[in-house]
Amino acid sequence: MDGMMQALVVQRPNALDISDVPIPMPGRDEVLARVRAVSICGTDAHLIRGDYPGFWPPSFPFTPGHEWAGEIVALGENADIFGWRIGDRVAGTSHNACGACQKCVEGRYNLCENYGKPGLHAQYGHNVQGAYATYVTHNVRCIFRLPDGMSFDEGALADPASIALHVARRGNIHVGDTVVVTGAGAIGLLAADAARICGASSVVVVGRGHRLQLAASLGFAAIDAHSGDPVAQVIDITGGLGADVVLECAGVPETLTWAMDMLRRGGRCAMVGIPTEDVSLKCQRLVLDELELVGSRASAGEMRRVLPFMADGRMRAKELITHHFSLSDYSEALATFNDRSSGAMKIIVHP
Repeated sequence: MDGMMQALVVQRPNALDISDVPIPMPGRDEVLARVRAVSICGTDAHLIRGDYPGFWPPSFPFTPGHEWAGEIVALGENADIFGWRIGDRVAGTSHNACGACQKCVEGRYNLCENYGKPGLHAQYGHNVQGAYATYVTHNVRCIFRLPDGMSFDEGALADPASIALHVARRGNIHVGDTVVVTGAGAIGLLAADAARICGASSVVVVGRGHRLQLAASLGFAAIDAHSGDPVAQVIDITGGLGADVVLECAGVPETLTWAMDMLRRGGRCAMVGIPTEDVSLKCQRLVLDELELVGSRASAGEMRRVLPFMADGRMRAKELITHHFSLSDYSEALATFNDRSSGAMKIIVHP
């Protein structure tokens, strides 16, 4: 498809505009999709601020965006062999891994050992151009068919929902476990639903403000981090034992310290929040109580698994959508996202 399209272009940190750029052409095993909805991710805000210089993105100018949904408008060579057709409704995810390294062969493509090497690995919206645009190209490995009846807005949340399911699975939740989620942002609330999907009998969310109120309205036990010691409150409601699993979704040193202190003996913390500074942990309990702390990066196969749960309402993604903006109003959308007092949870941008 020839011609021009609109795209958000970050010219340099904190300097962005809506520009006319050429429509990309799909290559082998790729599709071209008309983007109908993109969700703002916290990583987008960091990238636009220039918090990951030389890494995300490798250089400016750059178009971010990786949580999106739309429909296929053109097929690159070989894409039809995988069953894709023009008009198919799809959701996209970001990791286009090499498929050949040991981690990819084991299914852990989120840990691709060729990460960032041109021609072997790409992460859309991070180190190659993303989806804040009218059209986007994606490898067939990175698109997933939307269930009938699911809106594009909800489909744009499939990627963060898959990340939430991944951290719950990394938590190794067993049926009947008590699970605590630290952080009541979008990933935290989606992770709370994921914990239930994985068999948790009780899910407690630790947070504050309007986000914690939303957690309570969704039916989770809610602990206000500003009203007393959250660790003591978790220990109290678990009969003095602590939580079987904690899913750490806030990514600040204090919440990881809480998370480890909340664990029952033999408990496991899975951490998806990324602190921007080092964390000091007491390791005596880690050894003496055989605690586990594991990281959780993006997702690894959960996109297909999470979509049916979104479709049947067990993964309540659309309930987290609070705002809509056009692409031309992206600066306002980003300011709303960055303003905690705005009540924003997930913001949908329409190219």
